[in-house]
Amino acid sequence: MIVLMWADLLAGYAMWMMMLYLTNVWKLNFTHAAAIINVFCGLTAIMLLPMQFLVDAFLGNYWMLLISSFAYSAAIHRPSLAMKYGYSENIVVFIPSVYRVLILVPIGLFVFSDANFCVKGLGFLTMSTPPVLAKATGTCSLYEPECIGEGQKILFYTALALIALGLSGHLISLGAFIAEQFSEDVLDNFTTRTFITAFVGTYITVLVPIGAVIAITYIRLWSIRFGIPAICTMVATLVFLSGSGSYNCVKPQGSSLTIVFRVLVAATSKMFCKCPKEADRLYETRGVDDVDLLPHSRHLRCLDKAAIILPAKPLEEQQKNRWKLCRVTEVEETKLTIRMIPLCTTFIFCGVVSAIGNTYFIEQANHMTHKLGKLSIPIVILLWFYDQGKQQFAKLYYKLAVKLGGSGARHYAPLIGVAVSMVFAILCCIIAAKVETKRLNVVRTHGLVDKPEERIPMSVFWLLPQFVLIGALDGILENSVEAILFDQVGPSMRTYAVHFGVGVTGLGYMGSVLSVYVAGKVSERGGKQSWFQDTLNHSRLDKYYWTLAWLTAVNLGLYIVVALFYSFRESELEDEDAPNYDPTSGPFEDNARCCCC
Repeated sequence: MIVLMWADLLAGYAMWMMMLYLTNVWKLNFTHAAAIINVFCGLTAIMLLPMQFLVDAFLGNYWMLLISSFAYSAAIHRPSLAMKYGYSENIVVFIPSVYRVLILVPIGLFVFSDANFCVKGLGFLTMSTPPVLAKATGTCSLYEPECIGEGQKILFYTALALIALGLSGHLISLGAFIAEQFSEDVLDNFTTRTFITAFVGTYITVLVPIGAVIAITYIRLWSIRFGIPAICTMVATLVFLSGSGSYNCVKPQGSSLTIVFRVLVAATSKMFCKCPKEADRLYETRGVDDVDLLPHSRHLRCLDKAAIILPAKPLEEQQKNRWKLCRVTEVEETKLTIRMIPLCTTFIFCGVVSAIGNTYFIEQANHMTHKLGKLSIPIVILLWFYDQGKQQFAKLYYKLAVKLGGSGARHYAPLIGVAVSMVFAILCCIIAAKVETKRLNVVRTHGLVDKPEERIPMSVFWLLPQFVLIGALDGILENSVEAILFDQVGPSMRTYAVHFGVGVTGLGYMGSVLSVYVAGKVSERGGKQSWFQDTLNHSRLDKYYWTLAWLTAVNLGLYIVVALFYSFRESELEDEDAPNYDPTSGPFEDNARCCCC
């Protein structure tokens, strides 16, 4: 099972380097290439919520892992696939690249079932490089844009769809499936030898893809750069498949996300019904689930109509249709989920800032000096610094949360964490703007404005602070948002709430495409030159970074205002000794009139 981490590490690295592939090989404008990558990253994050629903309601973790692993994998039986789909060239050529991602992602989610071929995920990505299908498509084999046919472009965008499917599927199910294997019987028979074997095996499994990543950085051929992850992922999938008979597979138990839909449908169906004056007349059941009962609240009172007991029908008959009558606890869980939306919208702009890390920062690094003395440093070192910043600052946040928890203020730790992450976002944009201004000055001083392919005599290590800061932003934000949502939503909705938080950040990635477009249009008003030109040397990314800095500052102020007016639910983590809700003393003590009556 652990070998499936190969797929995540190697596919993640392949996508991290995608900016260079699109600008160096496809010769796309750097804003165009960034738009493709950010749409991909945004869709991958947004897909987590529906994927979790599929796992809980239909597939289970094993089948989700199997499907997502095959989406990664490559089993190439016939290299004439591009020719077979050549009929669509005249259509696809008119579709802009960003929109092709949006159009082909849903198509790519269907697994091809032709018996003559099986080409998926990283295999598609490898095949989309010019040399692989040069003979089949009648194109040249050089890494030049004229050697990339429309059939290869179809393969590329389909590969993005399948890799997105694989990434989201693994993020959803890999950790949960590993946890399912550690049943009580397994833990009882867990010897020291077994522990040592598992420990060593885990480290070997992790070191193999890391070694592959380091090796890939010194390979110049993109077909091999993509091919090595494809082969490693295929091996990992086969190893995982070979142990299928020994896995402990838990069947899907149903999705708690249906609660939200049932409450909305039931409330809508009783739109013209009048809420009772006393909240204890709303429907609730008591039994084995007493510990999970939630008290009635005065927020979003219109949703209380989902729990109205109609006097014209027998209660037993209404109880049979769960889409017409919902428990108060289910209504309250829906309220808690919906009430988090205004606060979560303030997280979107953090995703906009995060989106520049694996796009514009990478493109800047690509044209700077990679030498440290006489030693040539691969660009992947920046990914390591980003990851270290993310991990170390996340640990600092955790220590802060524990310290505040000891002082009785644990409720505020996640809120402070989000604010701190926004401060890091502001600092990151400011430093990035200053470094870019210096880079442009070096470009002008050495007469490299019209030489975009030339390396700038400025060390790539100037970019380290902004990579570390954007890592700190992501690390603290992810942990803080997860803690807020986990604590504030109902018990059955916690898993979905966490995925919702990630999806909000994904919206920020996609929103970065819009922000670049709007900034470009506004900057060229009055006949001025747009900030975004065909090359970095002619563009003014520093001004865009400054714009992001002050917009993030405005967003921080908006977040503080929303957080101050938000009525937080009493933290279950803050006082674990608090008594549970006791239904014997009466179900509710709320006689307020519903605002929607």
